[in-house]
Amino acid sequence: MIPVRRRGLLGGGLAVAGLLPLSRFARAQEDQVNIYNWDTYIGSDTLAEFTDATGISVRYDLYASSDELFGKLREGNPGYDVIFPSNNYVERMVAGDMLMPLDHALVPNLKNIAPAFANPSYDPGLKYGAPYTYSLLVIGYRKSAVAEPPTSWSAVFGPDAPVGRVSLPNETDLVRVALKSLGKSLNSEDPADLKAAEELLLEVKRRRVVKMFAPDTGQDLLLSGEVDLAVDWMGDLRQVMAEDDDLDFVVPSEGTVLGIDCMCIPKGAPHPTAAHAFIDFVLRPEVHAAIAEEIQYAIPNQPAVELLPAEIRDDPQVYPPAEVMAKSEVPAYRGEAAEKLFEDVLTRVLAA
Repeated sequence: MIPVRRRGLLGGGLAVAGLLPLSRFARAQEDQVNIYNWDTYIGSDTLAEFTDATGISVRYDLYASSDELFGKLREGNPGYDVIFPSNNYVERMVAGDMLMPLDHALVPNLKNIAPAFANPSYDPGLKYGAPYTYSLLVIGYRKSAVAEPPTSWSAVFGPDAPVGRVSLPNETDLVRVALKSLGKSLNSEDPADLKAAEELLLEVKRRRVVKMFAPDTGQDLLLSGEVDLAVDWMGDLRQVMAEDDDLDFVVPSEGTVLGIDCMCIPKGAPHPTAAHAFIDFVLRPEVHAAIAEEIQYAIPNQPAVELLPAEIRDDPQVYPPAEVMAKSEVPAYRGEAAEKLFEDVLTRVLAA
């Protein structure tokens, strides 16, 4: 299998981001759906299969960060029907009156969501979103470049981190894993904890450890050999590991961020019926399993998981064991003031 990221997003009914203004598509015929998603985050045949099954054409645009998604829709929906926010952004967008409630009657395949994901604290009863994937933020590494596999966040934040050979994310999750590395909750709003996380990250930057604060491209930097260590999501790293057997990753012993991405319909969606049809199509067990097998992310769709090959279904690098999951935390949204605390730390670190 050639991962999606190398092949590009190709398929019937697909319009690649940037070819034509979205507003023209948003005003077009009703038998279409406008999707806004991460790169490398859908099966290579999914969109064409959806069009074949429903007659609904697809407009597909890409974003590079949760902040970009949020910023794009904060001032009003420019014409998207389905988006893929992470769990804390689901909460944030609900608080901002930016999402439509799902009509569960139009998404019967919601019944496939495993019980552990069916009534989450960030979206009780799945009122606003259908869980799509979940993953942990981990440390990817080039085996030939390290004496021993890393086990701790100290591999990227500690005094022995390799100068100029580390990629870190340019999102607030960086602040959260810095907190985790200090033994704190990644949701801590304690000023002393946030100050300690900021000082840690500033020290890492002063020592010139960081090659790049990457917008969801750390795995590519690792694959190209530009860095030896990259903090990125398990699924993204699994994709590049398929291309280079010198790559691997580890879940740091202190624990990490657990992210759950969801399929949601933003307020003002021009084609809400088509949006529901797309979400329900993805939740078909055979469709969701095919996506998961290709993009290498864990999925919360129980019948779909049962369709996966045993080597994926039983792989702890895809579906981590309970003791690993227990050390991980889901980022929580606690209001705009709390979000600003994390954003301000990140801004000061990036600007230093």
